[in-house]
Amino acid sequence: MRNLAIISTVAMLIAGQASALTLADCTRTTHISHGGQADHVDLGEGRVMWRDWWSQEGTATAFVLAECATGQTLSLLAAEENMGRRNAFDRTDDALAVLERHQSGARVFATFERIAADLNNIARDVEIATLATENCACGAAYPELRGEKTEFMLAG
Repeated sequence: MRNLAIISTVAMLIAGQASALTLADCTRTTHISHGGQADHVDLGEGRVMWRDWWSQEGTATAFVLAECATGQTLSLLAAEENMGRRNAFDRTDDALAVLERHQSGARVFATFERIAADLNNIARDVEIATLATENCACGAAYPELRGEKTEFMLAG
């Protein structure tokens, strides 16, 4: 009987590991054929980042940083073309340079407020928000930091 319990527990652990969410799972199309998320990165210390993309009639590239424990996000539009009345622009390299500069320093100084201030003259639609739902990258890299947030589940 004891052996059966041990085998059952081991089988459940193996099944759980096989179905664990990974950052690679987070690369997906979120809007049928013309929008999605890609390039998910674990930035360490409970912070993740990814790229949102859109490509239907016009194109857009945005980046999102997230603090997994708090649910706080920093989003920014780095490039867009043909997305309405605004002029086209592409400041992806400049925006990524700002993000890299902040990421390479001490995390205590890389607050979303400071990063947003540095991005305000580079990117568009820079916004800080706090979400009550876990995002895919946090679910993959830091599930232990979910806290009271609604768990992310891949649709599918």
